[in-house]
Amino acid sequence: MPPTTFGTVLTAMVTPFDASGAVDYDVAAAVARFLVDSGSDGIVVAGSTGEGTALSDDEKMDLFACVASSVTVPVLAGSTSADTARSVALTKRVAATGVAGVLATTPAYARPSQAGLAGHLGAVADSTPLPIMLYDIPSRTGRKIAATTTIELARAHANVRGLKDASGDLPGAAHVKAVLGDALDLYSGDDSLLLAFLAVGATGIVSVAAHWAGPEFAGLVSSAARGDWATARVFNERLARSCAFESTESAPNPIPAKAAMRSLGFAVGQCRLPLGPAASEVDATAASVIAELRASRG
Repeated sequence: MPPTTFGTVLTAMVTPFDASGAVDYDVAAAVARFLVDSGSDGIVVAGSTGEGTALSDDEKMDLFACVASSVTVPVLAGSTSADTARSVALTKRVAATGVAGVLATTPAYARPSQAGLAGHLGAVADSTPLPIMLYDIPSRTGRKIAATTTIELARAHANVRGLKDASGDLPGAAHVKAVLGDALDLYSGDDSLLLAFLAVGATGIVSVAAHWAGPEFAGLVSSAARGDWATARVFNERLARSCAFESTESAPNPIPAKAAMRSLGFAVGQCRLPLGPAASEVDATAASVIAELRASRG
């Protein structure tokens, strides 16, 4: 596998809050180090799993600096929003925090045309020398980045180096990879589709369940990289319950991920509204999922 800009197993990290609801930076540093020790070779901060929409710009900047100084792997900053001007202004500042790159998400709510998406994401790319990972998640934003738009952005902006694809459009992702090759690192943004994405040339995963299943994701990616698809399928099956648990209608991501981290002993607190706290059964299920996964390791 060619060298990557961002890593192969990245965890979209939860943001810890203390009992008062404030960001707990000490716990954030501990969680980041745990993720690296568990198999992550990259971390995304203040993305959708990190409740980026519920964080102030100052909280984000402090969190970027905290995590970047706590680990030696690439840290990506979720510095964008639906407001292009605000996205550009914040992204200009993030290089000073020590992060290695930027996660540039499709703007939510506005539902722009493909030309508008290219303009927004291109403006973010032009605002920083840092490498950019585009994040396509239409279930949250209401608009998909077309394959042609991704290709256009990568060709027009040398620092657009990756795509986290959570659209479920495997043929589109395969087309992007076929056209751009090693010029763009493709990442599955859906844990349950990692095996399929690897089969069409993906570099790896930006994961939620890697909070508690990092060794399995690392094993799956490395098995596929060496052509051992039988072992990769074993890891994929072992991850099935974790993938089903990580987000449901009654407990959407990142509510289950925070429950899992509490089960592992990290005081990450609850989610801020509008997500809100987890029901007690979510914590019980998290403990069960983790126990079952640990037992499968032998």
